[in-house]
Amino acid sequence: MPEPPPTSKELGHYITIAQIGMEMAAPAGIGLILDHYLGWRPWGVVVGAVFGLLGGLAHLIALTNQQQDSGSPKPRRDVP
Repeated sequence: MPEPPPTSKELGHYITIAQIGMEMAAPAGIGLILDHYLGWRPWGVVVGAVFGLLGGLAHLIALTNQQQDSGSPKPRRDVP
């Protein structure tokens, strides 16, 4: 029996994860291109990989914090 298609919320989650993967890979690819054309070997790839890793991890942390905030109940504020 085939699985049902993903809901819009699941599809949005999958797209966000793919975007984070591209954020991590694209700077290294740009660094590779700069290495080739400008002769910076290997520093373009190294710097691109570091920026990609830091940017991707920052996005993952922000996504995790956002999901934790939306999943936890809001504290009640009783007004006297």
